[in-house]
Amino acid sequence: MSAGRVLVTGGAGFIGSNLARRLTARGTPVRVVDNFSVGQRQYLASVDAEVVEGDVTDPSFLKRVLPGASRVVHLAAATSVLDSINDPVSGLAVNVAGLVSLLQAATAEGVESFVFASSNAAVGEAPTPVSEEQVARPSSPYGASKLAGEAYCSAFARSYGLPTTALRFANVYGSNSLHKQSAVHRFIRIAIAGGQLTINGDGRQTRDFIHVDDICVAIEACLDRPVVGGLFQVGTGSETSILELVELLARIHGGEIKVMHGPANPGEIQRNFSDVAKADRDLGFAARVELADGLARTYAWYSEQLSTERGQGVLAREGD
Repeated sequence: MSAGRVLVTGGAGFIGSNLARRLTARGTPVRVVDNFSVGQRQYLASVDAEVVEGDVTDPSFLKRVLPGASRVVHLAAATSVLDSINDPVSGLAVNVAGLVSLLQAATAEGVESFVFASSNAAVGEAPTPVSEEQVARPSSPYGASKLAGEAYCSAFARSYGLPTTALRFANVYGSNSLHKQSAVHRFIRIAIAGGQLTINGDGRQTRDFIHVDDICVAIEACLDRPVVGGLFQVGTGSETSILELVELLARIHGGEIKVMHGPANPGEIQRNFSDVAKADRDLGFAARVELADGLARTYAWYSEQLSTERGQGVLAREGD
C-alpha cells in the first residue's frame, strides 16, 4: 500500500471504519468524511485518521476535502432496500447526485484511484452465480441507484480518464455494525437478547455472506491496482440459505434461537451469490474468512458491545 492519502466517505460507518483502521495500521494516511447520520465516532476512537464532518451531497464541501487526497473510497450511501421501496426518491441525493458531485471533484483534483461501493442489488434477479457479464435488472430502487452509480463511474472513466473501479459487494457482515439491519447483524442481536427472530419468507432464499475484513482486502487491492472503468463481483462465491445461517448462529449461540416466519419482503431476490473469477484473476482477490469463523467473531464483538448499558438498551428494543 503506497503512502498517498486515502479519502474514505462514510468512513465512520460499518465498512468505512474497518477500512480506516486497516489502512492506518499500515501507515497509510486517511481522511474520513462522514455526516454522522449513521456512522459512529466510537468506531474511530482508536483510529489515527483525520475526521471531517460533512455531507457528500454538498459540492462546496467536497471541493474543500478533496485536496491532498490521491485516492478515494466512496462508501457513503442510503442502503436500505425497504426504505427505497417505500420512498424511491429518498436515496437519490446521496446515491446518485452525491456520487456525481464526488466524481467531478475527484476528476478536478486528479485523483489516482476511485473505488465505488456498489452492490449485488444492482443486478437484481439473475441466474447464479452472478457475474459481471449479466444484464442488470434491479429489483428495488436502491439497486437501481447503485446501477446508476456504476454507469456514472464508467462514464467518468471513459470521458475524463478518472481511474474508477466499482465493486459489487455481496452481503457484508462483521464488527462496527450496531446500526445494521441486515440478516446476520439483526439475528445476532436478537439471539443474544433471547428474543424471537422473524424470517421473511420460507428461509430458503440464499445469499453470499462475506466478512468485512475480506471486503477491505478487495478495496485495498483496487487502491493499489486501479482498473479504469472496472467492475467486480466481490463475495465468497458460496451461497448460504437463511435457514442455514440460523443453524450456524444457533451453534455459536449455544442454544436454540426462536424463529417465526413472516411474509417475504417486496423486491427480495430469491437466490444470490457471486461469480468471483474476475476478481481473482484481475485483482488477485479471494475471500479468506470462513463463514463459521466470521460469524463467531461477529457474535463475540456484539456480546462485548451489548454488555454495556447502552448495548442492553439496543437489545431490549430489538428483542421485543
